[in-house]
Amino acid sequence: MPHLKSAKKRMRQTAKRRDHNRAVKKTLKKHLKAVLEVSQEKTGTLDQLKTEALAAVKKLDKAAARKVMHPNTVARKKSQIARMINAKAKAPAPTPAPAQ
Repeated sequence: MPHLKSAKKRMRQTAKRRDHNRAVKKTLKKHLKAVLEVSQEKTGTLDQLKTEALAAVKKLDKAAARKVMHPNTVARKKSQIARMINAKAKAPAPTPAPAQ
């Protein structure tokens, strides 16, 4: 435990930042998981994927701007999202089974 007044304050600040950063990262993981689920499911449309991706990219950019995550990590995640969107756009639309 710190003895100096400034060290005690630093400890409080660090704890507060850590809690905030962990909350931001947790919401980011939720957004990224939602994007992944929409991209992998057959019924998910391209529009749904784009809206989920837009929300995730916005959160990623904020995290990079506030130094919660490293900018290169954010760039990599955004690139992965873009590749998911492109793969979904190029995939042929599922054709309904013929009615008998």
